[in-house]
Amino acid sequence: MRRPEPPFLAACRRNPVPFTPVWIMRQAGRYLPEYRKVREKVDFLTLTKTPELAAEVTIQPVRRFGLDAAILFSDIMTPVEGMGVDLEFDPGPVIGNPIRRPEDVDRLRVADPRETVPFVLEAIEILRRELPESAPLIGFAGAPWTLFCYLVEGGGSKTFIKAKSFLFAEPDSARVLLNRLAEMMAAYLRAQAEAGVQALMVFDSWAGLLSPYEFRSFALPAVRRTFEGLRGLDLPLIYFPNQGSTLLEDAKLAGADVLGIDWRLPLSRARAVVGSEVAVQGNLDPAALFAPRDALGTQIRSVLREAGPEPGHIFNLGHGIERTTDPDAVAFLVDRVHEWTEGNGG
Repeated sequence: MRRPEPPFLAACRRNPVPFTPVWIMRQAGRYLPEYRKVREKVDFLTLTKTPELAAEVTIQPVRRFGLDAAILFSDIMTPVEGMGVDLEFDPGPVIGNPIRRPEDVDRLRVADPRETVPFVLEAIEILRRELPESAPLIGFAGAPWTLFCYLVEGGGSKTFIKAKSFLFAEPDSARVLLNRLAEMMAAYLRAQAEAGVQALMVFDSWAGLLSPYEFRSFALPAVRRTFEGLRGLDLPLIYFPNQGSTLLEDAKLAGADVLGIDWRLPLSRARAVVGSEVAVQGNLDPAALFAPRDALGTQIRSVLREAGPEPGHIFNLGHGIERTTDPDAVAFLVDRVHEWTEGNGG
């Protein structure tokens, strides 16, 4: 007899589920004391490149909270080193050789992930042996536009003005860079799928920096190219255009099965835009986890109500969890979502 599909995977495919599945962006991280204990011994980069340790911190939140999916512990910048990028973390990504001229784009290569990031693939193989069947493993990559921002800016920024300036000043070179990143991320995600992940997610953390016109002109064609490179894989594909409330009508054309929605837009309105073609993921404000329990419960119920009874909702935050969050608030969140939706069939 065939075993039932885990609720997370069923929800991604907009099939009925016994309860609304829940996982949390950045669920493996600094808010967990067990994670901090591991970090006392190694720096971040070493942690991401040591398969046994990366697997351990991936499992920690699943073990503690009974979450319905695990997401591989890594970083969106991990695969760009193999392209010829000088990368450090201090504490965020710092690019030693940023892209500032059209000729800088030419030095980047599309690398074989099996050669450049074997530690990621080894961590996946460990996790598939150790994770419970109820918690499918999500692999991920950064979207071409978001990676473009870091590679051109040279690091993190609130405005990414250097990256946006390059986009407007050198549109042809910008498209070449975006396409190269799209090809690299497709290869990276496909390698993760072959290693055993059960869903794939693309994070477009800086999509909201773009107007709808620039998104359609630059970011969307590149992320579509990434998803097109994954054709033939029988895995749910998730796209998260952060701060993308004005972009959803176009974002649904990216080719994903699921769209992540940040907290700025009620899920009912998001569903009205994207229709029944894709599932939705989200979208509790991460700051709500600092509220008293009764107020947090109200916020959770509001997200569930906005998602509606139809299939195709994965409960998540509208962005990554904050590092000062009380783990007990996360436990409360997971328990309430499961308790309040059990038997709803949606």
